[in-house]
Order: sequence, then structure tokens, then C-alpha cells
Amino acid sequence: MNIVILAAGQGKRMHSNLPKVLHPVAGKALLSHVIDTARSLSPERLCIVHGHGGEAVRTATAAPDLLWVLQEPQLGTGHALMQALPHLAPAGTTLVLYGDVPLTRAETLQRLLHAARDSLAVLTVELADPAGYGRIIRNAAGDVTRIVEQKDASPEERAIREINTGIMALPTERLAEWLGRLSNDNAQQEYYLTDIVGMAVADGLPVRTAHPQSATEVLGVNSKVQLAELERAAQRRIADQLLEQGVRLADPARIDVRGELICGRDVFIDVNCVFEGRVVLDEAVEVGPSCVLKNARIGSGARLAAFSHIEEAVVGPDGVIGPFARLRPGTELGPGVHVGNFVELKNSRFAAQSKANHLAYVGDAVVGSRVNIGAGTITCNYDGANKFQTVIEDDAFIGSDTQLVAPVTVGRGATLGAGTTLTRDAPPDTLTLSRARQTSIAGWKRPQKIKK
Repeated sequence: MNIVILAAGQGKRMHSNLPKVLHPVAGKALLSHVIDTARSLSPERLCIVHGHGGEAVRTATAAPDLLWVLQEPQLGTGHALMQALPHLAPAGTTLVLYGDVPLTRAETLQRLLHAARDSLAVLTVELADPAGYGRIIRNAAGDVTRIVEQKDASPEERAIREINTGIMALPTERLAEWLGRLSNDNAQQEYYLTDIVGMAVADGLPVRTAHPQSATEVLGVNSKVQLAELERAAQRRIADQLLEQGVRLADPARIDVRGELICGRDVFIDVNCVFEGRVVLDEAVEVGPSCVLKNARIGSGARLAAFSHIEEAVVGPDGVIGPFARLRPGTELGPGVHVGNFVELKNSRFAAQSKANHLAYVGDAVVGSRVNIGAGTITCNYDGANKFQTVIEDDAFIGSDTQLVAPVTVGRGATLGAGTTLTRDAPPDTLTLSRARQTSIAGWKRPQKIKK
């Protein structure tokens, strides 16, 4: 089997310098969705016909299993398939897909391929408003006789609601002959691939149809409005899959998954959360409203409060994060770690049961177990040129408003008094202070404003 993906369109109505097929839906380029679906069908040849923005398209989706064919100029879908023809395996079926139609299910395409085993098969769907699409013309017996494009259709034909999605499966051995007979004698002066349907009928070959589960599977993109509609359709599909897996969503219409979200049992996700890259939520994780997670793993029983931002980080089991916490790349938290409001962690490891509950920055640090980091604490890890590490050993207590000037170590069980600026190692099981003596001056008067 061959698969040809037509992806040469310019997309003028997108009003963008980005090639149309590279615009993202659910965090992935339109064309990448189609390629992934095509790969799942295990084709012998996978060919992409590109045109506008060709180099950018090739660079963004390059892979060794893809054959690239340039269509220049763009003279219609039939002309596009002509360019791919020399690169196809001569036997079997050729499946034609479109780079801006990303939500077609593999199961739907399998049904289409099954229908095309001894014929030509077209994927069709009925729309309440079929404007803009080619119409499926059937005879009195219900057999498909041809497809007529919107611009070439009569008023009676335009009233037909069954439309051509453009996706079809054809016998490869007949393609060269049919493509050679195409004409551009039509309203758009293009070579329509759909004209092959009439040729197949004339040659006595049956034309069969298959249908998607819903019209969202065949939605294409020609404008930013349609892109936004497709994004919502994709997100609703993802939300439904999560619900079927047992995830509890506060509102299925208010979740954005821009990558891969893997959930264990009894996960709860509140509204307006965004998941990017690969995110794993283990069993019984609770994600509060408006959280953003990117390439993260959250351990079982962890709770993320509202507006927490976690990127390339790991939260251990039973962790408590946020609200308004930020875990930056390289952060790894052990079991039962608490990271509170307006705390930022970067490239730091926290062992079990440690806490940084308020207004702190901890970067390039190794923190032991049962450590308490007070409000206003910062690790001074950067000297303007290089990064240095802070080590805080088990059971240490870091008082509020402390500055840890790395490289520095706080020993096991040590206590740092509030307001300390630590520039040398603090010994274990010892109170360390760095604070000016408090003085009260009797009789001191506050300055008065001079009247003019």
C-alpha cells in the first residue's frame, strides 16, 4: 500500500508566514498528525507532496521513512498526485490524505481501505451545510457516478448534502492511465483528482464509499477561524478519551493537552489546565485550576494547587505544590515534599518530607530530608558567570530571609537564624547567625518635613 499526503497548499487565508500544514493543533503540526496516522497503517511507501514553504515543511517533519515530492506550480489535486506517481509501488492500493486534515482516525481509514480492495473508494460524509465541498452524485440505484465541485455544480447538485472529503483509496495500477486523462477544463482550470471517479465508473469499476464516525474527522483548515474550531474539536476528543479512561475533569471544555497526557486511576483535573510535551500523572493526583505542566511527572497522591507551573520536573508521591509555585527544569522532589506559594525551584533535588512553603528561590541545590526552608530564603547560586551548588543536609532548619551564598553546605541538623547571610559552611547541629546587634537609641527623633 502507498500513502500520499497532499501538503502543497499555500493557505492564503491563514494570513501567516508559517506554512499552513505547520500550524499546530493540540501541540503538534497539522501535517505531523496526518503523518502519524499514516504510519499507523504501515504503508510500503509514504510520500508527501509539498509546495509552498517546502523547505520549512521538510525540516519540521523530516524522517527517513518519508518520500518528498515538489509540486511546482500547484495545478490541483490531480496534478499533485501526478508528481508522486513515479515514487509509488506499482501494485496494491494508493491512499490519498491531506496535510491540513489532522483528525481522521486510523480505524476510519482501515474501513476505507477495506472498501477499496477491488474498487475505488471515497470517504464521504453528510453535512448540514455542505457549501464549499464537492458533492457526491449518485444514480437512482444509489451508486456513485461522479463528484462535482462546488463551483461547477448546478443548483440541484448544490442542494446535495453528501460531500467528498477528498480522502480516497485507488488501485495504483490504474492511476497512470486515469491521471493521464485528466483535464483542466473547469471553473478553476485545475486538474481535479475527483474526476477519476467518473473515469472509474466509465471503465466499469465499482465506486464504493466509507464514512467517518463524525464530521470532525474530516475537518480541514483554510483560516485561523477553522484552526480554532479544529483545536476545540481535538481537545474535546482528548477530553472524552480521558473521561473514558476514568479521569475526572471539572469541565471537559476547559482543558488543553498539547502533547501526551498519561493518567493513572482517580486523577482529577480542574479547569483551564495546560499540558505540554509528555506529562504523566500517577494515581490519585489532583491538579488545581490554571496549572501548566510541561514534560513533567507527578507522583501518586500529589496535589497541585492553582496556578502552579511545572516544567521538566518530577514531583514525588504525596507532594503538595502551590498555589503559585514554579518548578523549573531539573527539579526532582521526593515523597511528601511541600512547595508553597511564590516558591521557585530550579535544578534542585529535595529528599522526603522537606518544605519550602513561602516566597523562596532555591536553585542548583541538594536538599536532604525533613528540611524546613523559611520564607524569603534564596540560594545565591550565580556569580554573573558560573553556577555553584548549595547543599542542605537532613533535618536542617533555614530561618526566614536567609541568603545561602554558594558554594556552601548546611550541615545535618543545623539551624540558620533568620536574616543570616551564609558565606561559609554551617556546622551540623549548631545555630549559625549572621546578624548585626540590635540597638535601641533613647530620645531619637524622627526627622520632620521642612515647611516652605
